[in-house]
Amino acid sequence: MGVVRVKEVRAVDEERAQLVLAAAAVVAVALASVVFAYLQLGYHADVAASDDYDAPVRNADRVLSRAVADATAGIPSSYRWESRSAAISSVRRRLAGDLEALRAARVESGTVYRIRYNQSAASRVANAACPSGPNRQFDTCEAEHGVVVQNRSGETHVLAVAFDVHVTTERSTYDVTVVMRTV
Repeated sequence: MGVVRVKEVRAVDEERAQLVLAAAAVVAVALASVVFAYLQLGYHADVAASDDYDAPVRNADRVLSRAVADATAGIPSSYRWESRSAAISSVRRRLAGDLEALRAARVESGTVYRIRYNQSAASRVANAACPSGPNRQFDTCEAEHGVVVQNRSGETHVLAVAFDVHVTTERSTYDVTVVMRTV
């Protein structure tokens, strides 16, 4: 009886070993699937593009910076100082499309931008940029309708444009004054 019993134990041990190996293989395949799914969730194009949604003020700043640079290009060569009001109107007209695009850009995702020109901030920039006295390098500055212009050799140069930006998202509200200075 002792010999028969040894054979039975070996047969049971072999079956158990095969069952453990099969179970280990199933667990390994399941784990590989979980790791693969985890890695796929770690990077997604929508996640990478969500910086604008998480930073709406930075997004507005970037859009306004580009828009002001584009809108003020060519102003000095097109407008003499005597036509500075027309230059300011031209800048605002050129900015209108970009401002409207920003206002409508994220509405469907729950982010609403309200942008207005800030005359008081523009006046502060004009006073700081154009000090009076004999040490001033260029002529006078004026702030009109949120746009700061300076007389430089009879040409109208745009120094800055000031905006009040109000952003409402699903999570928060932001109120900032942004002054976009030109080069």
